[in-house]
Amino acid sequence: MSTLILTLPPEGIDASARLAYVLSTDGLSVASQDTVALGLLPAAYDEVVAVVPAGMLSWHQISLPAGSLPRSLQGERAIIRLRSILDGLLEDRLLDEPAQLHLALQPQAGVGAPVWVAACNRAWLAAALAALDQAGHTVRRIVPELTPQSLAGTVLIAGDPDAPWVAGTLRTPPTAGAQSEAQAQTGLLLCALNATALTRLDAVAHEQDPAGLPVLLAEPALVAMAERLCQRPAVLQQRAARLLLASQSNWNLAQFEFANLGRNRRWAGWLMAAKSFLYAPQWRAARLALALLVLVNLLGLNALAMREQTLLAGKRDAVRAVLTDTFPSIPVVVDAPLQMAREVASVQRNNGQAMRTDLESMLAALAAHAPANPNLSSLDYESNQLRVRGTELGDIKLVASGLAPLGLGVSVQADQWLMAAGVQP
Repeated sequence: MSTLILTLPPEGIDASARLAYVLSTDGLSVASQDTVALGLLPAAYDEVVAVVPAGMLSWHQISLPAGSLPRSLQGERAIIRLRSILDGLLEDRLLDEPAQLHLALQPQAGVGAPVWVAACNRAWLAAALAALDQAGHTVRRIVPELTPQSLAGTVLIAGDPDAPWVAGTLRTPPTAGAQSEAQAQTGLLLCALNATALTRLDAVAHEQDPAGLPVLLAEPALVAMAERLCQRPAVLQQRAARLLLASQSNWNLAQFEFANLGRNRRWAGWLMAAKSFLYAPQWRAARLALALLVLVNLLGLNALAMREQTLLAGKRDAVRAVLTDTFPSIPVVVDAPLQMAREVASVQRNNGQAMRTDLESMLAALAAHAPANPNLSSLDYESNQLRVRGTELGDIKLVASGLAPLGLGVSVQADQWLMAAGVQP
């Protein structure tokens, strides 16, 4: 499944804007990358992921009160209530008015533990998404370029050589009332590259234990500068690789007012999973195994169907053989059971034997299972059917159960009983 990863430019998207993109055909590696105008973006992909630059986000760690997280964020009331709670908790920490900002909770947020909240300019984000949608690139997910989780234990030096910046996490000691080290407050620092910031991030190797220092990451153009300032080796990280890692995170900033980006999120998720299973290289063995399983089952079902058809044809031939052996005068066999019944009835009539559908046989059967002295008003026999009118004929269910072994059935029609050939004994 191919993914187009677009970085939203801080200055917004217009006709002159140039967008940095990364195209991945399998979601695991970079197929191509470039910075082009909006109209020159690739058109062949399965999903669009928008990346919010690190400099456009601010991060805040809060603790949600009990009962603030609803079981589902699908209801409008639940969304409005949660957003109001976040506005109240962050009102004193935000530089802008909460109404001007878009907020997003970290994945799997819970009550009773520190929760990260990302904030960015709402109007800027809405305008960028609208411009992409108008150009035919509908965004399905919005992810941050950097998160506190991705920066844990690392210090990143990136940007242009003329304007480098550094990002990392800060951790303050726990307060006196904190119960554990895990309750120590954590902060995220992102600013222009300077010695003070590197010192606060413990990125400079002086006499500290190198094993306790965070991993130093740097973009190719800034590796020499990072090693000189931090006095230790740096790990090379391409910007395209960082954007690909961002698209793989479980963060999704499309929340609250931007939740309509995932209007059919469940269906889109199933569709993405299906496309991944059909085309991703890591599922090749599973696809082959499934194809072999389906093929084996089809062959087995066909073999079973052929066997059942052979058995059924053999039974039909046996019935025909019984008919032709018993009545050799029948030239053509069309319906063996029906022809057999007709021939047997003909033989019985020729020998003077009573049939079960004869008037005498029906009257005898009715007399044997009806009340002793029924009050009959009329009898009508025609075409092997007997119609009986009268009163005190008894319980039809009991009479029907008694006539069934004789191959006769009885039913009520208006004010009369109808007897005719029914279930075979």
